[in-house]
Amino acid sequence: MVQKIALFNHKGGVSKTTTTFNLGWMLATKGKKVIIVDADPQCNLTGMVLGFSTKEDLEELYQKNQNIKSGLAPAFESRPKLIEAVDCLPVERCKGLFLLPGHVGLAEYEVTLGMAQELSGSIQALQNLPGSISYLLQKTADKFEADYILIDMSPSLSSINQNLLMSSDFFILPTSPDFFSVMAIDSLATILPKWYAWAQKASEMRILKDAVYPFPKVTPRLFGTIVQNYRIRDGQPAEAFQKWINALEKAVSARLMPSLRENSMLLAQTMYESQDIGRDFCLAKISDFNILILVSEEHKTPVFALTSQQIEQVISRFLNTTPEAQKKFINTFDRLADKIIYLASNAVSN
Repeated sequence: MVQKIALFNHKGGVSKTTTTFNLGWMLATKGKKVIIVDADPQCNLTGMVLGFSTKEDLEELYQKNQNIKSGLAPAFESRPKLIEAVDCLPVERCKGLFLLPGHVGLAEYEVTLGMAQELSGSIQALQNLPGSISYLLQKTADKFEADYILIDMSPSLSSINQNLLMSSDFFILPTSPDFFSVMAIDSLATILPKWYAWAQKASEMRILKDAVYPFPKVTPRLFGTIVQNYRIRDGQPAEAFQKWINALEKAVSARLMPSLRENSMLLAQTMYESQDIGRDFCLAKISDFNILILVSEEHKTPVFALTSQQIEQVISRFLNTTPEAQKKFINTFDRLADKIIYLASNAVSN
C-alpha cells in the first residue's frame, strides 16, 4: 500500500522542491519505488528533473497529457470518462524513481475546488472534486506499484494544498532559519487544525462518501521539520543563522506541536525518540551547499549522485566546494531516508 508524504510550507524559499527530488532519489536507491509529484503550478520540480529550457519542450510534454492537470481533467472538466493513472516519466539514472509532472494550468482548478470544499449547497454539483486528487494519486501508485508518493506543494494556503495535505498519510515541514519561517510556524499552528477539522467533516459526509471519487478519511501525521539554507562557520551554523534556528525550534516545540498533538497529527513519542528526533522535531539540518546545488540542477542529478568529474569541475572554479561537502550531503540524505522508511513502516504496523 502506497504511503503519501506531502512536503509543505506556505512560506516559499525553503527548498521543498530540492528536498523532494533528493529524498525521492535516495529512497529509490534503497530499493523503494517512488513517485515524485509536482503539485506546484510553478513546475520547478518538473523543470529540475527534465531540464526543460524552452517553451516548446514544455508544450510537447503537455500534448502527451502526462501531467497532473490532464490526470484530473475528467473530474474538473466533466469529461465522460473516469480518472485514469498518469503515465509517469522514469527519472534518468535512477531506477525506481518516477515523475508525475506538473502543469501551470493546475491553478485553474483552484476556484472550483475551493467552492466544492466549502461543503455548502454547491456540493451536489461538485461532489466528485474533493476526492479526485487522492483517487488520481492512488490509481497512479497502483499502476507503478509505488511504495511512496512524495508531493512537492506550492507555497500557499490554497484549496489544492488543503486537499493534498489532508489526504496524505504523512507530511514534512521544510523550513529556513529566518523571521518569516518562524511566522509561518505560528500560522500553521492555527491553520492545520482547521484544515483537519474540515477534512474529518468532509470524510463523514454521505454525499462525498457516495461520490465517484470518495474523499478519504485520513489523519496526516508529521514526520518532522527540516532546517536548511544556512551557512557554516567553524563547523557550526553561523551566529546569525543559529539565532533563527533556535527561534524555529522554540516555535515548533512550544506552539506547533501542542496544536498538532491535540488533533492526533503526531506519531507516538517513542517513535520519534527511536530516531533521535528531539523536542524540536527536526529530521535533518542541511546547510547551504552553494554552487553544488546549481551543478546538481544543471545535471538533473542530486548533489550526492554527482560524479567525481563533475565535482572536480566545480572545485576548479570554486575552491571552497569540495568532495567532503558532497559526502556530508550523502550522509544527511541517507540518514533522512532511513528515518522516513522506519517511521512510515512502523506507523502502519502500530
